[in-house]
Amino acid sequence: MLDHVAKREKTTTANDALNAKQSATLTVAAERHDGKSAEADASQKLTDGFHLVLDALKLNDIKTIYGVPGIPVSDLARMAQGEGIRVISCRHEQNAGNAAAIAGFLTKKPGICLTVSAPGFLNGLTALANATTNCFPMILISGSSEREIVDLQQGDYEEMDQMAIAKPLCKAAYRVLHAQDIGIGLARAIRTAVSGRPGGVYLDLPAKLLGQVMDAEAGAKSLVKVVEAAPAQFPSPAAIERALDILKSAKRPLIILGKGAAYAQADDEIRTLIEKTGIPYLPMSMAKGLLPDTHPQSASAARSLVLKQADVVMLIGARLNWLLAHGKGKTWGETGSQKFIQIDIEPREMDSNVGIAAPLVGDVGSCVSALLAGMKDWQKAPAAWIDTVNARKEANLAKMSSKLAKNPSPMDFHSALGVLRKVIKERPDTVLVNEGANTLDMARSVIDIYQPRKRLDVGTWGVMGIGMGFAIGAAVETGKPVLAIEGDSAFGFSGMEIETICRYNLPVCIVIFNNNGIYRGTDVNPTGGSDLAPMVFIKDARYNKMMEAFGGAGAHVTTPDELSRAVNDAMDSGKPTIINVVIDPAVGTESGNIGNLNPQSVVTR
Repeated sequence: MLDHVAKREKTTTANDALNAKQSATLTVAAERHDGKSAEADASQKLTDGFHLVLDALKLNDIKTIYGVPGIPVSDLARMAQGEGIRVISCRHEQNAGNAAAIAGFLTKKPGICLTVSAPGFLNGLTALANATTNCFPMILISGSSEREIVDLQQGDYEEMDQMAIAKPLCKAAYRVLHAQDIGIGLARAIRTAVSGRPGGVYLDLPAKLLGQVMDAEAGAKSLVKVVEAAPAQFPSPAAIERALDILKSAKRPLIILGKGAAYAQADDEIRTLIEKTGIPYLPMSMAKGLLPDTHPQSASAARSLVLKQADVVMLIGARLNWLLAHGKGKTWGETGSQKFIQIDIEPREMDSNVGIAAPLVGDVGSCVSALLAGMKDWQKAPAAWIDTVNARKEANLAKMSSKLAKNPSPMDFHSALGVLRKVIKERPDTVLVNEGANTLDMARSVIDIYQPRKRLDVGTWGVMGIGMGFAIGAAVETGKPVLAIEGDSAFGFSGMEIETICRYNLPVCIVIFNNNGIYRGTDVNPTGGSDLAPMVFIKDARYNKMMEAFGGAGAHVTTPDELSRAVNDAMDSGKPTIINVVIDPAVGTESGNIGNLNPQSVVTR
């Protein structure tokens, strides 16, 4: 990105005008059209685009902005802080966008990411697209070049038709050209982000807009407070009756909870449904903790069995995408042998991969409440099915226990994760952020989560680089301690944000599983040349030293006991910390659990 500080002299005329005024409401003498002295006129209070944006955000209870300030939005960031809005200034727009996106997931209000034009906008766009894919409400607000210059392609500073680029990658994109439309523009963005299926929205604010001046009273009247931005959407009675009839007939029922169920915050209703029916449930990774993973009906430890043998599957806020093998194939039983009941607010999601026998179109809370209301004298799931699931769970948990009990030197993934499993058990209100390949896949099955929305990870796309942005957003929005478990490769995508974590003194402990490379650190250059193999990093790197350089704490550990002490010390102190965990370079597997997606060459040379 261009050095915006060095380009301060390129500030737009609109910003120069603002800097000369320095006030939210400006008093000026109105010029008389009849040529008489301006002193005879009553003074007129004015406002401008900068203040209208901030007033609109505050009116809609937006308390935090994440971003990377610079021309043409540097003054907007300064003034936002002056107006009492917390501005979290990150080191890269993608990470700021990820922080805003996870803020939206955690709060059900759109997280706000503020970027500069062109390259800054493009950096934020990855996070916006990822938010839309994962159904996180987020608004990316970017400054932009003047329309008349962009449209004629005359070569303006950071010239780009940003709105056209954003449109295909988000739920909606809007541009505001007149100060009097700022209120309605932001209102549309908020409502779009959170209503129906949540997602990302792009809001384009050209530099000239921010400096536009208008009557303060008229400006105040132009602002819009969004009322009931995400209204409840109730399923039809016929759909509820159909779903209950199918569920009642099941001999081997299963409930799958997706992150949409976690986002809905209908925690009590979901728990009541599961316990009332006695049906085994399988939580997808970000739905873990809606009920504690140790709940007797959790089928996580028997995942393969329940997916293959269930005859009726109820999806609550979960989609039959690649994470569930599209509802067909060897992961499941014979294609067509299962009947699916699906709760989703988006009608087009139904039948996306397989036929849905009982679609329930509505928000999760309303649908689950309607199901509960229709369950009269409900019989719990068949005992034979429960016994089959429990027997597989016990066998698999015993296998895992033996792996966790080992104490190899250097550590493997299981021995290190066993320590962190105990940390989370003893500190259940900790927010766990997790990314990597093996680090991610194994942590999902090893570490139990006990509270809702306490596990945040790569989501639908499986994209690396969310770690530090999610950690920042989670710490800011919840005020809870954050434990970020990172593969050494995944950490590299967003690692510079440790300076941001230190600057805001956030209670984030980052545990880096360092096995010297991507998947594993044992590949060799087949030519025998001096370059390391593409998947290999510098051997024995000390990531902890990076955090120490910014004033945080660091630790380098080689045994489970050392790891336990270091993590507990960090969590007790609340100080930004990196713990560099030495992992055997040879223990990783290619692509974690998605190696089947990696094509293999059949040609030898």
